[in-house]
Amino acid sequence: MDAALEAIGAFAPSSPEFVADPYPAYARLRAAGRAHYCAPTDQWLIPHHADVAALLRDRRLGRTYLHRFTHEEFGRTPPPPEHEPFHVLNDNGMLDLEAPTHTRIRRLVSKAFTPRTVERLRPYVEKLADDLARDLVADGGGDLVARVAEPLPVAVIAEMLGIPESDRALLRPWSAAICGMYELNPPAATAARAVRASLEFSAYLRELIAVRREEPGEDLISGLIAAYEDGESLSEQEMISTCVLLLNAGHEATVNATVNGWHALFRDPAQLAALRADPGLVPTAVEELMRYDTPLQLFERWVLDDIEVGGVTIPRGAELALLFGSANHDPAVFDRPAELDLTRRDNPHISFSAGIHYCIGAPLARIELAASLRALLRRAPSLRLAADPPRTPNFVIRGFEELLVKP
Repeated sequence: MDAALEAIGAFAPSSPEFVADPYPAYARLRAAGRAHYCAPTDQWLIPHHADVAALLRDRRLGRTYLHRFTHEEFGRTPPPPEHEPFHVLNDNGMLDLEAPTHTRIRRLVSKAFTPRTVERLRPYVEKLADDLARDLVADGGGDLVARVAEPLPVAVIAEMLGIPESDRALLRPWSAAICGMYELNPPAATAARAVRASLEFSAYLRELIAVRREEPGEDLISGLIAAYEDGESLSEQEMISTCVLLLNAGHEATVNATVNGWHALFRDPAQLAALRADPGLVPTAVEELMRYDTPLQLFERWVLDDIEVGGVTIPRGAELALLFGSANHDPAVFDRPAELDLTRRDNPHISFSAGIHYCIGAPLARIELAASLRALLRRAPSLRLAADPPRTPNFVIRGFEELLVKP
């Protein structure tokens, strides 16, 4: 078996060993070439940073193909009819749209989701992060996922959207169920949960939007309703899909970056000691932790017109798996990529994607990650692992089921 086939064989998203540590397999893929067809997932794997960064900006690719082709014209089987509620919700969000619809929606959403809106949340984020860290310490420790990593970004997005506190416990289960569909080949039970959550979450937001139309406030939903330019506004479905996208994308990455980051710090006592000695390292630490153990390992793109990568022609109709985790460990871009270096300055990681689908919530995510890191460093200067943490069985969205800690 040649090196390329061996490298492709090492890419095994259903293998617990691969999910636990995919980075050695990525190194083999990078060494074996720039584009590899993986028959089990029916995708072309793209492992190099330069290619991933370029293809994220290449308009011959798309998050969808339906703006140009039918399923049949593209050689793809339409999704099952019973999945329609999920696809209506998902396919009307910015993340899965292309120009001109994507351009229009992102421009209108940007009118409501402004830097000023994000900056106005900073005191709320910092106080909540400190309260969560304080309570964790007061209770003698606990699960960092459930006690800090999850509640912080969920509460922040809920505050931004104007969701009443009494309803906020609904959000995380809905989001987790919907995000299950982003894994490779999700099973039927996962799809059924995603469909049910899509219906329930959409119905809830439809009612909340109706209330905000009558009683607008300072929240983002009111801003989305008011967003208007050149005779265009957001449809109700576009507003619903935008709100769900902001919650899902706005907290999944932050939750997993938090726990992946702390796990990496616990495994590298010297780097953790350096951070404790100099909290001024927090800004570069946030970027390095996002790079080192990437919360979103893979991003998919459809090939709308034939492309060539490394001398290999990839035909229209194919699907690319842009391997963010591999790109973030590419030695052609990062010095000593397998080492955690919280002082790393030259750090062009692509954990927030690139091009027209660059994460609109990246500034808010950075505020949240820095706030929780500072709060835990301050409140729990001797924070340590209390048990070996179990990873989630997922590959695409990488994280831990729990991370038990003691102050």
